[in-house]
Amino acid sequence: MSTLPYTIAAVERDTGLSKDVLRVWERRYGFPNPSRDANGERSYPADQVERLRQIKRLMDQGHRPGKLLAAPFASLAELAPRRPDNRCPPAPDDELAELMGLIKAHDAAGFQQAMQQRLARQGLQRFVLDSVAPLAELVGGAWEAGRFEVFEEHLFTELTKRVLRQSIATLPAGRGPRLLLTSVPNEEHVLGLLMAEALFSLEGAECIPLGTQMPVIDIVRAAEAHAADIVALSFSVAFPTRQIPGLLQQLRAALPAGRELWVGGGGMARVPPIDGVRSLGGFAEAIAALADWRAAHPQQ
Repeated sequence: MSTLPYTIAAVERDTGLSKDVLRVWERRYGFPNPSRDANGERSYPADQVERLRQIKRLMDQGHRPGKLLAAPFASLAELAPRRPDNRCPPAPDDELAELMGLIKAHDAAGFQQAMQQRLARQGLQRFVLDSVAPLAELVGGAWEAGRFEVFEEHLFTELTKRVLRQSIATLPAGRGPRLLLTSVPNEEHVLGLLMAEALFSLEGAECIPLGTQMPVIDIVRAAEAHAADIVALSFSVAFPTRQIPGLLQQLRAALPAGRELWVGGGGMARVPPIDGVRSLGGFAEAIAALADWRAAHPQQ
């Protein structure tokens, strides 16, 4: 682990805990307990940041912050494993295992070359479904089990994003519907959005990617500005499930009735149905939703 201190902005990015929350905890619980640098700014040691990461993971699984902050760091790991349930990740086939080995060996060039070769062999649709999607699950599982470091998971994500974006850029312009793809604040996982964009673009949809962490009011404004037919969001398993229904209800109420709201990602698995929101259980359902939209709008 790095021994360099973290600024409060770096802690916010690294843990997903807002600056306001960090300050409140400092006053109320005495933790975190940062020092001050020469400019009087908060400076957090690496061991406190690691404890904050663990606390955030456990909060996302339903634990109360007051109890977590009072507990010794050594006992936090006993409250829940890094993987929040007992599912076993799928065993990689030999080729996927080799790709994961390249990441573990920190061979960025080798991984990117192997991914490009796999893309050329499979085509973009099969590449997304049979390579990127299972790899993302395997890498996520390896990180949760402690077999992958954070920087190794980030390397996989960044290199895979590069391959997908390059592929999407070669596709012809879509004919519709017009889909706006983004995520809400504090949902920074973009790989699922990129996979959806690739598949929707292959089906001839016109995709408007806005990246991640868009405030709800800005999503509404962007949908209006781009005359989007559909707003598509993604929630990862890391996003707090309890926050999702309220966010979707808020967004659904702010969007015009004729503008559809689609939502996918692993974070939706435990979210009950919400009126006016189409939940996509996987990429096959996403393609089916696109076909349904076109059947209902034959003139568009």
